[in-house]
Amino acid sequence: MLESTVWRQYHNENNFREKLAEFCKLDAVDLIEDDKELYAALKAKLTKKELKLFAMDTAGIAAEVMKAEFDYNDEALQKAKFKLYKKLIQDKTRLDFRS
Repeated sequence: MLESTVWRQYHNENNFREKLAEFCKLDAVDLIEDDKELYAALKAKLTKKELKLFAMDTAGIAAEVMKAEFDYNDEALQKAKFKLYKKLIQDKTRLDFRS
């Protein structure tokens, strides 16, 4: 299930539910139960670049690799991460992940 996703390129398992709950400040049990539906909601709320950045950052990929992947400098990478995590904690985004 969800084997060919951006998430699985950087993670060995589908642990996006736990990471999403952590960054959205929600309990994992409050999230949409079906992983496919939850991942679809995540994809709908984030751009492709943001989703890839989220997957890479939570997988612990080195900053140098992320900067090369996205063609960012140090400041641009920090801004992109800030924008991503700010988006994840906004109510209009978080509430779409709830069941």
